Amino acid sequence: MSNKQNYDIAVIGSGPGGYAAAFRAADLGKKVVLIDRDEHLGGVCLNRGCIPSKALLHISKVIDDADHLSKIGVSFQEPKIDIDVVRAYKEKTVSQLNKGISQLANARKVQVLNGTATFLSNSELNVAGGEGNIKVEFDRCIIAAGSTAAMLPGVPKDHPSVLTSRTALDLVAIPETLLVVGGGVIGLELGQVYSSLGSKVSVVEFLPNLIPGADPDIVKPLQRKLNKQFENIMLSSKVDSVTALEDTRLSVSIINENGDRVEKAFNQILVSVGRKPNSDLLKLDQTDVVVNDNGFIDVDVYQRTSVKNIFAIGDIVGNPMLAHKSTHEGKVAAEVACGHPAAMDARAIPSVVYTDPEIAWAGLTELEAKEKGISYEKGEFPWAASGKALILNAAQGKTKILFHPESKQVLGAGIVGPSAGDLISEAVLAIEMGADVEDIALTVHPHPTLGETFAAASEVYSGTITDLYIPKKGKK
Repeated sequence: MSNKQNYDIAVIGSGPGGYAAAFRAADLGKKVVLIDRDEHLGGVCLNRGCIPSKALLHISKVIDDADHLSKIGVSFQEPKIDIDVVRAYKEKTVSQLNKGISQLANARKVQVLNGTATFLSNSELNVAGGEGNIKVEFDRCIIAAGSTAAMLPGVPKDHPSVLTSRTALDLVAIPETLLVVGGGVIGLELGQVYSSLGSKVSVVEFLPNLIPGADPDIVKPLQRKLNKQFENIMLSSKVDSVTALEDTRLSVSIINENGDRVEKAFNQILVSVGRKPNSDLLKLDQTDVVVNDNGFIDVDVYQRTSVKNIFAIGDIVGNPMLAHKSTHEGKVAAEVACGHPAAMDARAIPSVVYTDPEIAWAGLTELEAKEKGISYEKGEFPWAASGKALILNAAQGKTKILFHPESKQVLGAGIVGPSAGDLISEAVLAIEMGADVEDIALTVHPHPTLGETFAAASEVYSGTITDLYIPKKGKK
């Protein structure tokens, strides 16, 4: 292979946004190179995030479902965990998808380079890999280099008992006790996995609520379940210090909001306090690309950076750090880079927590509305009135929709319960289409389903609900 190559478009990073950008550009007739420092395509989402964690959460959900069935007349033996087989199942799922992406790249004649990409200028890259250094000259470049797990200061990050989201998914062993530092999406998902596989899990969260950013009423059913499933949930608390013990355990000092200190030993701790962009790995100082104080690359609605021929997408341009956001941005960047009209103008980007129960929200939340002084009205439907939810042991679930007080258009929605991540798509479409309460309430939904709770929440708001009795407010 030549140590100097020329391409119409170079894409750095093969995650959901990177490969979507590369494939879209190739479909539009461009000569494309896709560069990744990992041997396997797919980025964090496929190899160390979304896919492997959801494969393990599937196991966790089935174990919980089996426990419920034992209470309604169908009993199974206690689950027997073969961690090697579980790991192999997870890795097989990832491998199958890896191969699929590689096949799609080959079909589109996208050149794949395995190596670390760094900028030499506004039109050149150096790719350092197993075949030495390759100089890549490009007309357009799309940066999709992603992010890495952030670490707490003072935590011995090289200690074998300190896990990140990446090493936690390796499933080397199931610890007797596990402390999850961070009560956000990743921490709770992996905490629930390890709990189902036999660990005694505790969680410490600096803020007063789990899953900051989601409305507390949507999180409440999950927290109620985790209070039973986990050993301890410490809110408004922080890890003050971590000390390695001689037997590979870690002694952790935790301080709560009152200043009270607790010290306890754990077999392992999982640090899940957020992620940081990989902008520092690219030698962007060799370009004119502007990076803000938080390490994110500034882009416009066309995903273009401060340099006209360099674009950026995904985690590296800022929150929310979500695969589906990155994919959408990747397509926009590719189309603009190829001279086609496109812009990132999504009205709503859904967020999903794949715990049991699942939590999902999109558009305006009540938290955001109150912080910004935005007027709204809402309709809520409790799943205790849903036949399908009762069948699924999901009576604690809820569907909530926020409406504009005057136009009655959907502003946002939140759902908690099984398949919330699937159900939220209707809310996103409603927001994108500018749908109002009647558009939803008068759409015939199939029965009995969880999907009909979305229509029911609209009917609660419009006053046409028949599955609940809501006394009309008297005149003042």
